[in-house]
Amino acid sequence: MHRRHLRHAYGLLLILVLLCGVDQSRAADTAISDHVPGAEWERTSPEQAGWSARTLADAQAWWATIEPTAAVMIVQHGRVVWEWGDTVTKSNLHSIRKSLLSALIGIAAGEHKIDLSATMESLGIDDNAPGLTATEKTATVGDLLKARSGIYHPALYETPGMARLRPPRGSHPPGTFWYYNNWDFNALGSIYERATGEWIFNAFAQKIATPIGMQDYHASDGEYFRGPASEHPAYPIRMSARDLARFALLYLHDGRWNDRQIVPAAWVRESTRAYSEAYADRGPGFGYGYLWWIGFFSNAGAPIVKVPEGTYSAEGAEGQFAFVIPPLDLVVVHRINSDARIGDGPGERRAEPTFRQVGRLLWLILTAAGDADAGPDVSLAHADGSRLSGDALRTALSGASLEVGGEIKGGPFHWHLEPDGKLTVLGQGENVAFTGRWRIDSDRYCRNLASARPQDACFTVMAKDNRIAFFDADGLMAFDTIVERAK
Repeated sequence: MHRRHLRHAYGLLLILVLLCGVDQSRAADTAISDHVPGAEWERTSPEQAGWSARTLADAQAWWATIEPTAAVMIVQHGRVVWEWGDTVTKSNLHSIRKSLLSALIGIAAGEHKIDLSATMESLGIDDNAPGLTATEKTATVGDLLKARSGIYHPALYETPGMARLRPPRGSHPPGTFWYYNNWDFNALGSIYERATGEWIFNAFAQKIATPIGMQDYHASDGEYFRGPASEHPAYPIRMSARDLARFALLYLHDGRWNDRQIVPAAWVRESTRAYSEAYADRGPGFGYGYLWWIGFFSNAGAPIVKVPEGTYSAEGAEGQFAFVIPPLDLVVVHRINSDARIGDGPGERRAEPTFRQVGRLLWLILTAAGDADAGPDVSLAHADGSRLSGDALRTALSGASLEVGGEIKGGPFHWHLEPDGKLTVLGQGENVAFTGRWRIDSDRYCRNLASARPQDACFTVMAKDNRIAFFDADGLMAFDTIVERAK
């Protein structure tokens, strides 16, 4: 071969080697193992997985002091890295049921049994009197999956908070407004069953639970919740933590389990990207897909946790979470058994964990995994600055003006703490957002906001330079404020 041709061939070979090297490097950074459990979950140790066992122990110990869990499972590369609690007992998934239905709808859509562009009118979907209006019937299956139907008919199995926040009928045309709407989610169950001729619980057992080897789930673990408010029943499902972890792992693998494509990969990707900003008043970066939550609350007056880009989750009331974190090839499941009751009164339940508490757990888990970009430690035990108390606390706050929440909807907010104990909170445009009273209770700042739901709370206060941070009863930063004016 001519020398010039040799040099050319060598150059092309070198370019190919370099390009392959780049691709392999990128693949190594984001590679997801195709390993899945067999009849039983395989386990590794934190040390073998390159995790910090001490930080994981801190996560377990800290969470136990805040809100006792039923179970936590942490799965990386298809193996259990750490777990605690009862991972076998089945309990109510609450709204995680919706993400399970999303998977079934994805399978049916792949089989051309469900068309996302089909309208309620074309599908014959209505409800009891007062039934759907002509405009509401133009909502599509896709609108319902995104919680953007604009159908604000009463729904079954919704919390008092959901009912209270439900917009008036006809206030938003279909497809234009996001509202976490149980009518959408329940009607989707009806749509699925009519389109496929299968009950949700049987279909999930046959199409998903059995193929991925769920150890505890049976079709009898689901039940329909019916009532006079709507023709469309809810479909609560009970499941163990270890089976929920399998479902989350299935999604981490783009719907594939071993050599079988259970849920279409395109559906997994389509359903786990954000179509709407969710709860913008609690910080940016939190969205909603097709019955999946995208990202996590990042800042609602103070940092919470920064999850890796591409994180999504199935979530339910009373502490049900299944996080899928592709950049770390990681699944985290947190369960609270809502059947467990506390207190002497009938029907008393343990408190539902807050997103800050869940965020702290995630922060500790991500930190244990070696994620250096999870955000700052926002615990009081590791706070910088000086703790204010007594007269020093009163002097620092009396007559002060503080700014907080610049990243959230309606912010930044400005707190005006008058010397006479009057508290005024102003939002954008100097509009009054809240009024109330503030006081010093021993070594804590306390405030009571006048609203439809009066909010009384006390905080430990730390000061550094021109910032004053307020820590809640759990020892987590709740507000990170900038001092605009101090007296």
